[in-house]
Amino acid sequence: MAEVLERVGCRVEFPEAQTCCGQPAFNSGYRDEARAVAEYSLRVFRDSEYIVVPSGSCASMISHHYAELIDSDEVRAMASRTYEFSQFLTDVLQVEDVGARLSRTVTFHDSCHALRELKIKSGPRRLLANVRELTLNEMEYAEECCGFGGTFSVKFPEVSGGMARTKIESILQTGATAVVGVDGSCLMQLRGALQRDGHKVDVMHLAEVLACR
Repeated sequence: MAEVLERVGCRVEFPEAQTCCGQPAFNSGYRDEARAVAEYSLRVFRDSEYIVVPSGSCASMISHHYAELIDSDEVRAMASRTYEFSQFLTDVLQVEDVGARLSRTVTFHDSCHALRELKIKSGPRRLLANVRELTLNEMEYAEECCGFGGTFSVKFPEVSGGMARTKIESILQTGATAVVGVDGSCLMQLRGALQRDGHKVDVMHLAEVLACR
């Protein structure tokens, strides 16, 4: 992600003190613990002009849910300058062609938080459309959850596994050699399901695709 952002003219800083956004605690009902993480993140990113996140779920946590934990102008200001990676490229920088090249056929998975909370749908596809030699074959159930859902996959493994298998079947029907997404948790779930069943389909973050030249 940093490589792509630098390619299009950004100066990227990575505060090494940063940590989890607090979403696992928040989703599990541990609001005090999540609030402590949010307060810490506020301090770490206080001087950042923009906060660009390679995960739709983490970006959504900061931009949509920190305000539920802390009612302050600083939180609202942080939310207003926090963007998921593809969203930052297309909506802030107004960039849809980063000069990428990748000769393969891919399909795209819409992550739940990116799609439903951040309304990210066409942006990643426009970026993929400008990758030279790449073909995007849409899967039938692109918008369906992969079944990970953070602690959901731990609490309801059988349901989670069934959802993953439905998603994998949809991926395989496209004939793609890779599935692309914008959220590491979804990609981890999909990679695990594909590997367990012995399918030779790669799993790639959108940033990995856009970094190819």
